[in-house]
Amino acid sequence: MKHFDRLLKMYELAPIHEFYKGIHMELADKKASITLPVDKRYFHAGMSAHGSVYFKLLDDAAYFACQTVVEDYFIVTTSFSINLLRPITSGIIKAEGELDFMSKQMFTASSKLFDEKGRLVGTGQGSFLKSALPIQHVEGYS
Repeated sequence: MKHFDRLLKMYELAPIHEFYKGIHMELADKKASITLPVDKRYFHAGMSAHGSVYFKLLDDAAYFACQTVVEDYFIVTTSFSINLLRPITSGIIKAEGELDFMSKQMFTASSKLFDEKGRLVGTGQGSFLKSALPIQHVEGYS
């Protein structure tokens, strides 16, 4: 099984996705794309998506853009900043992440989140490091 296929399986099997029903990821070299159907379970009292939903998709897209080039160790997010630009109330949202910088141990990536009309609703920028955990030991990767 190829690295990208293993990453997709690992992502799909993550326990958090029992909550985020219908989440779907696609990978390319140094890029990741994630879609999620909006569900009212993700809303705050103002009846639009909670910032945690923006973070989840923006971080995941940036993270996996980096993990596409790291085949030996599981990487971890060390910092992540987001900008919430528009409320999300319905449809299918899409995050796109891209690797910006890499060294032996450190990676940075940026991501953008779009609503179903293609409007930019959020942006993110993260830093990631290789952990001591070999990726072959991560549940779902093998």
